[in-house]
Amino acid sequence: MQAAQLIAIAERAPCGRGEQTLVDTAVRRSWQLNPDQVRIRGSGWARTLESIVARAAEGLGVTGNVAAEFYKLLVYDEGSFFVSHRDSEKIPGMFATLIIELPSLYTGGELIIRHQGREVCVDSQPNEPSEAVFAAFYADCLHEVLPVTSGCRLTLVYNLSRQGRGAQPVPPSYTAEQTRLASLLAEWSEQRTLLEEDSPEKLIYLLEHGYTLENLSFAALKGADAARAATLLAAAEAAGCDLHLALLSIEENGGAEYTGDYRRRYRRGSDDDDDDDFEAGEVFERVESLSNWRHPAGGETAMGELPISEHEISPPDALADLAPDEESFQEATGNEGASFERSYRRAALVLWPGHQRLAVLNQGGLKATLPHLIELTDAWAKAGADPASPLWAEAHELTGHMLAGWPCEIGPYHSAPSEGAKLLELLGRLGDTARTEEFLSEIVATGVFVPSDSEQIVQGLRRLPPARAAELLERIVAKSTTAAIGAGLLARAAAVAQGAFDMRQAAFALVATLPGDPARKAALPSWQQPQAVEPHLVIDALTALCQIDAELADLAAGIFLGRPGTYGADSVLVPAGLALIESGVAGAPAVALLRRASVAHLRARIAESLAPPADWARDSKVFCKCEHCSELSRFLADPAAKTWNFKAAQHDRSHVEASIRESRCDVVTATIRRGSPHILECSKNQASYERRARQRQEDLADLARFEAGQSKTTKTGENR
Repeated sequence: MQAAQLIAIAERAPCGRGEQTLVDTAVRRSWQLNPDQVRIRGSGWARTLESIVARAAEGLGVTGNVAAEFYKLLVYDEGSFFVSHRDSEKIPGMFATLIIELPSLYTGGELIIRHQGREVCVDSQPNEPSEAVFAAFYADCLHEVLPVTSGCRLTLVYNLSRQGRGAQPVPPSYTAEQTRLASLLAEWSEQRTLLEEDSPEKLIYLLEHGYTLENLSFAALKGADAARAATLLAAAEAAGCDLHLALLSIEENGGAEYTGDYRRRYRRGSDDDDDDDFEAGEVFERVESLSNWRHPAGGETAMGELPISEHEISPPDALADLAPDEESFQEATGNEGASFERSYRRAALVLWPGHQRLAVLNQGGLKATLPHLIELTDAWAKAGADPASPLWAEAHELTGHMLAGWPCEIGPYHSAPSEGAKLLELLGRLGDTARTEEFLSEIVATGVFVPSDSEQIVQGLRRLPPARAAELLERIVAKSTTAAIGAGLLARAAAVAQGAFDMRQAAFALVATLPGDPARKAALPSWQQPQAVEPHLVIDALTALCQIDAELADLAAGIFLGRPGTYGADSVLVPAGLALIESGVAGAPAVALLRRASVAHLRARIAESLAPPADWARDSKVFCKCEHCSELSRFLADPAAKTWNFKAAQHDRSHVEASIRESRCDVVTATIRRGSPHILECSKNQASYERRARQRQEDLADLARFEAGQSKTTKTGENR
């Protein structure tokens, strides 16, 4: 009768599925009353609950202040159950769940708890009906309630949490183990000092219990995890190793297979697939990393996201049988088969030799090391910029690790300065000439830089001895990804470092790499053929060469004018010439040569006859010689024909339209959708004449700019 009264005011207990909370009686069948619906009176209850909480905390290895927050009252009537699940950490500091069964008579309803391959069955039926029975378990333990076969099971559920920092489980004395661990760690540290290849840079030890990000700390470790961490921390300190806590993450994706009933799927609709209908297959991609670092003293550590190597895991098979925290499947779509994604999250202890901290940090790449180097440089400068400072030594060591693993996959088209430019700037602030030379020699001189890095590269060269700077500039220009990048760098060097070191050998290297050499082009495979030349190559090259060596500038100008297939008059030479005559090198002989050639080209085209067509005859040159295109050519040559109706299948009409576009015929087309097949109506226009008229106006404007620039240069020379 009491059970019926409780159920009458209760609601179905929900369950969690991913981020959702829903009622699913196939997963959980029970009734619940919320805290505001429940009152427990009587002076004895408070003392009873206090005693139960103390015993539960002691059994779980937790000392200090532990609070029990009432969560729910659950009613399991006949047939009620709850499948295997984990409790979420519902309040800050929560570490365990406490259940107290009130006196009641029932059968079945056993509580099964599983963790790390172990299983316990708690038969909570008391010997005496008036007794209350309790059980407590860590929140990350899998547990389930078997079906109640008769009667009614009545349970109070409490969330157990630490108050304040709280004391941790106190492990027994492991002095012998600590001594042995310290010896092993010291031996490993020595191996890392000698850079033995078989010795991992860091070690990763997975913990047993699960932890949320909010509870990820040394202070919140549970049971055996806390004991192991304390033992390992003492050994690490004795051996000079650093120990941290981190979150190990694994992300996988791959192919999946449908294992359900296709007929049932068809009946219920394709959008109603259940994940149980799929099975994960081959893994296509797997990414493993460490993040969310925690220090033993509390607080976060700025280590960034670090990769994981298989030989760093201890024990070696620790990742073999992990169960995913999340797994989802995607039904096959189009040409793509079914797929899956899944993720794993585990807390882990991570340690490394103290002297290897920067090497470990470098595993995270420039995303981790460059911000740390900026912090070191700022701190060093703020402390007085003493070259003998430990901060300077740490920055020097860190940049050594960075250069050893510097990424070499960089393209030539970045608009912003790269990480290399930032590193050169920091090395300049530190006054680290040795690392500057090393970076320029081993990284930049192999072509690993972008055009926007030129300023910092030149400043780096200026900090080196003149002979070494000249040698490196030559190598860098010769190895630049493109001649345009090398020309831009040399132009910047000539502008800001002229006289600081000899640049003639670099100028020779630039001229030798100018594109368009038939011999060099023939030797390259088709996929390595140079891209189209832009005007800035000519501008930067002549700007630099005119300041470094006038004879080399004349030689380069001759190359530009002698390779019209590479340096087009309209696409390259004229815009480059205009830019140069309006710059500070307008009076140089090489620029004058380029100006004369450009002016001659413009005047020759301006002198050509320009008049609109007198009849309907048009240029009849068509690239294709098929039957239909030959008919198109005859139509174009006919002075009396203005239109041509081409009646043909769509394939043939499309082919003729393509020929008109590719051959730039003076024809506009329209499809007349009448009858079958349709008609392609071709009407002549005077597009060629209009293009030439627009070109005439552009040529006249460009010629005027050349003449104005020449006049300005002449007057400047007379004034001098």
